[in-house]
Amino acid sequence: MTDRPTTYVHDALELFAGFGDREALVGDGRRLSYTEVAAEVRGLAGALSAHGVRPGAAVLVMLGNAVEGPLLQLALHLLGCRTMWIAPVTSRREIDEFVRLARPDVFVHHAHAADDLGAQIAAALPGVPVLRLGAELTPTAGTTLPDAVPTPESFLQTSGTTGTPKLVHHKESFYRQVLALAADFRAAGFPLLRHLSHSPMWLASGQITTLFNLFTGGVLFLRQQWDPEAFIRTVDVERLTSTFVTPPMLYEVLDHPALPGADFSAMFMFNVGAGPAAPARLRQAIARFGPCLRIVYGLSEAVVICALPGLTDDPEHPQRLRSCGRPYGDVTVQIRDAEGRVLPAGVDGEVWVRTNLSFHGYHGQPELTAETLVDGWVRTRDIGHLDADGYLYLVDRLQDRILTRQRSWPIYSRPIEDVLAAHPGVRAAAVIGVPDPVAGELPYAYVVRTPGASVTGDELIALVTAELSDTWAPGGVEFVDALPLNRSAKVDKRALRARYAATHPSTEEVAATGGTP
Repeated sequence: MTDRPTTYVHDALELFAGFGDREALVGDGRRLSYTEVAAEVRGLAGALSAHGVRPGAAVLVMLGNAVEGPLLQLALHLLGCRTMWIAPVTSRREIDEFVRLARPDVFVHHAHAADDLGAQIAAALPGVPVLRLGAELTPTAGTTLPDAVPTPESFLQTSGTTGTPKLVHHKESFYRQVLALAADFRAAGFPLLRHLSHSPMWLASGQITTLFNLFTGGVLFLRQQWDPEAFIRTVDVERLTSTFVTPPMLYEVLDHPALPGADFSAMFMFNVGAGPAAPARLRQAIARFGPCLRIVYGLSEAVVICALPGLTDDPEHPQRLRSCGRPYGDVTVQIRDAEGRVLPAGVDGEVWVRTNLSFHGYHGQPELTAETLVDGWVRTRDIGHLDADGYLYLVDRLQDRILTRQRSWPIYSRPIEDVLAAHPGVRAAAVIGVPDPVAGELPYAYVVRTPGASVTGDELIALVTAELSDTWAPGGVEFVDALPLNRSAKVDKRALRARYAATHPSTEEVAATGGTP
């Protein structure tokens, strides 16, 4: 007699049984214990099976950051299904392309959503069964589940930072590694997490955030929309110990008038990631929140790469405020040149990583997969270096390098942004490379002033020149009310490039009119 095959979900349900009636999930007006979570996962799996969803089926899912998200994911994976998560906040063109690539067997969406979109997607899938959570799809007790199922898989969207989002394929090894990391966390004796998450399940970061917190036995608070005032109030009232924000979200919290009276004393792990945070703003955060800040670095293809916990403004290592920490868990990091050769400490090159959390390819894009996954290593397309102590420093995305023909030397946006953000009159700054007939490319800065500040572009250009050199000095500074953010709350440099192109004539256009740039 052979043992019954199990998925990672079977192991998770055993964990949940051990956690018992402790609170597990909070959101959408619901508060569920681990006993209730386990029952709903099994009940949803039973309902899916009763509606004809078979092991191995490709299931297209569209949900917000709702309590039902992790329940549905675990239920589908309990059946060995392939989950394909739509980001409902993306463009209709991208959604249509996702649906075309997914070729789903079933479509599941939320009956409470603004379901014009759900109905439109369903209409474009003739012959594909459509199940609505909260309507025909509700947990069903007592249904017998299949004895043998294939290993579950997921297809998740990237954040869209570098262009049209890609469909990132994660196999069960990803989820097994999350279980292992959670076991290490529990064994280390860390306090149970009370984590507030704005990271939806259609992102790999949302998957690991959600499941790690559940697998450690903590309480996961899910929020659909970002609101800094609601965030501050929830941290205070619920005595939250953990959260994750992007740098723009952190700045909104730091600048909010509700912050001074709020109690953040329970915070154990205030994670900041998905983009570089300015050291000047990190110093403000350290002064306000203490050494609970934790810098994290990862991407959809390798979700957690480095972490820098217990962040302090260490006078012996002041440069570490620009670091994203050292490799996390089983991660190995190398810095390589354009030919793939490993570079020594202190030399900038492309960041390559290897980990059990890495993806298995881009769905429907074998050529891009071959370029990105090389002999088990993920090419991140990020530029940075390791120091002698193994700390990783990122300076730019590969495609965001500013190539100056004048000096035959690439420069990077991050050091310029850090200098600009250190000025007391600057709340936030972003730098892009723009065409220049002499230099080839020049940095160009978009800056958000601190309220009431009168700092000028000339002052900021002089500051960068003094701190770095004239090679790094912006060719122009434009003041804006806010920096554009993409759906992952990262600064959207594609939008800034489009803005620049729309407001600045090209060299060819200027020449055609007989004018000067």
